[in-house]
Amino acid sequence: MAERLRILGSIRRRGAGRLASRLAGLENQNQAIAANAPSGANSLGALVIGGGIRGLSIAGSLGHRGIPVWVMTTGNDRLATLSRYTRRTLPWITGSPEEQVEYLLRLAREHHLDGWALFPTADEPAAFLSRFRRELATRFRVTTPDWDVLRWAYDKRLTYQLAAQESVDHPWTLCPASEADLESVDGRFPVILKPAVKANANRFTADKAWPAESRDRLLARYREARTLVPPELILVQEMIPGGGEAQFSFTALCSEGRPVASLTARRTRQYPIDFGRGSSFVETVEVPEIEEPAHRILAAIHYTGLGELEFKYDRRDRRYKLLDFNPRVWTWVSLCHRAGVDYPYLLWRMMLGDRVPEIRGRSGVRWVRMSADVPAAFQEILRGRLRVADYLRSFRSPLEFAWSAADDRLPGLLYAPIRAHAFITKILDNGKKLAGKAFKARCR
Repeated sequence: MAERLRILGSIRRRGAGRLASRLAGLENQNQAIAANAPSGANSLGALVIGGGIRGLSIAGSLGHRGIPVWVMTTGNDRLATLSRYTRRTLPWITGSPEEQVEYLLRLAREHHLDGWALFPTADEPAAFLSRFRRELATRFRVTTPDWDVLRWAYDKRLTYQLAAQESVDHPWTLCPASEADLESVDGRFPVILKPAVKANANRFTADKAWPAESRDRLLARYREARTLVPPELILVQEMIPGGGEAQFSFTALCSEGRPVASLTARRTRQYPIDFGRGSSFVETVEVPEIEEPAHRILAAIHYTGLGELEFKYDRRDRRYKLLDFNPRVWTWVSLCHRAGVDYPYLLWRMMLGDRVPEIRGRSGVRWVRMSADVPAAFQEILRGRLRVADYLRSFRSPLEFAWSAADDRLPGLLYAPIRAHAFITKILDNGKKLAGKAFKARCR
């Protein structure tokens, strides 16, 4: 058994080391090319927190226009570091928020980054920037609003409270303080459980939602969720029927609650197909029914910055109901660029004090993430909800691919090897843990 553990560790270290060294070489090569390139008209740049697909989209949007982009990343989200438009890669530390603030301010001092814009790519970095906006604004342009504004989007309890105040349709939602409060759910099944915020990573916050078809299942799921997050962060919500075809988004760049640029889309397919962690196929469409309620939400809190408000059409009462409010760039933001609304660049211009013209995205543009859309479509076809001919027809032009652009193909080419490496590493790590437990049990 000890020999098996040694072999597993050796394989994992060799494989991880080879790929890591190759990725580091590609990142260094990109940075060397950028360093030797002629300087553009923009002396100010952008510091992006997160190197996944959202960071890649920001790098492409700004870098394509000659704006310097540096990406801060952990070891698990390095895709954006492979972009030709990422001039430098820095680690993002995982210490306390105060340590992260000091880290950013030190970077600004040491690298002369005064006036650069800070872009978050996930909810937690967005909340961090908002909470410490005053301190960070001494050196940077912070692209998120103050915390007293952003908290209405960050915490779903506040989001639904705001929706109720503004008479915006939203699903029935319960915030149970104890198991006794679950009595009021009787007769409303099926329901879902989901976290109000996603401050800590675990299986409950990683999943989109946990379904419960009966009271016994609800109690079991609720008890399991309480082991992962504080009980006050658990929401029980009615399940709105329908899949991706019923899910819509209103996206906007706002100034004091007024949308300056906007676009609506249907998140047609997602993976997993029932409670997707992310969209796999999105298309811009006209959905006037969600625009007016979205405007009311944004105006009520005088929202400034980028935002995506997610709605789902409930065929039972023919209403569009607010599900989420994302106060940062979203996964398919590159689709918006293809449809005429380059959100990261427009936000950049707003941060510099430029006047941003009113822009409306055009309909009929599509975006696909093939690595997730193929398995999603396969399951939809097996369930009889999608025909092969319709699936193939959905790829008609204009079509934007998630991982690669015509002038920046390397991230798309390396996405599959990176994901395969991460998957194999995870399997080996889990195998090592299981073997370790078995070895300890045998030695007792």
